[in-house]
Amino acid sequence: MKMTSRKLVEILKEKLTQPQWQFDFDRKKDSLRIEDSTTNKGVTLSLPGIIAKWEISKEKAINEVVYYVEEALIVMSEKQELTGKEKSIFPVIRSTSFPTESNDGIPLCYSEHTAETRIYYALDLGNTYRLIDEKMMEKENWTSDQLKEVSSFNIRSLKTSIKEDNVAGNIFYFLNANDGYDASRILNESLLQSFEEKIEGKMAVAVPHQDVLIIVDVRNNTGYDILAQLTMSFFASGTVPITALSFLYENKKLEPVFILGKNKPQK
Repeated sequence: MKMTSRKLVEILKEKLTQPQWQFDFDRKKDSLRIEDSTTNKGVTLSLPGIIAKWEISKEKAINEVVYYVEEALIVMSEKQELTGKEKSIFPVIRSTSFPTESNDGIPLCYSEHTAETRIYYALDLGNTYRLIDEKMMEKENWTSDQLKEVSSFNIRSLKTSIKEDNVAGNIFYFLNANDGYDASRILNESLLQSFEEKIEGKMAVAVPHQDVLIIVDVRNNTGYDILAQLTMSFFASGTVPITALSFLYENKKLEPVFILGKNKPQK
């Protein structure tokens, strides 16, 4: 069966059955807006990306979208506070193309990171999280420095699960705890330095999507090529893609690199 945007909209309507949820299919933009009529808040889905994932994982892709929409709409209908929930505030890495405002037009809190990535801040709610916006900050008199300090401490406190793989003489480390903050561990400076101390070649880092951090001990040119292919594959399959580019880590700095086939990287 070939999945079309219209068919996908029908499937989502069948699965998202709350009477207060309204649907607006925009054929020109190929997007679907799902809104809670009681709060006038909602989410907008880009349909081509979901269809691409459906072609790979079928029903799993649909279920992921349904789960995301349900959790997001439920969170939007509840009042959230930062004070008293300091241990539940984390930084999240996103692409620089990620919106800087909420769907309601409220500026989101974020910090610059690299030319490819940006740091946003989230209040963890268990099964999902809410990105922190300036309205929440103003309401509780929080400062950006306070937000950075609290979230930075929390990301360092997370447990780290590492899988190691030797590929063509290069050592690949995959950090994948599936807690929603795997890519965010790139902000844990002590973690990066601990790897740098044991790496024998060049240290490369990648955050292709939200749920993985890849650290590589690149010991030959083949390692760069494998990293480029791997990162692109992960980027294409991730639920929340970030960047298909990799970074070299030197002197506590991340430098984006363009890896050309059969060649060493170009900064």
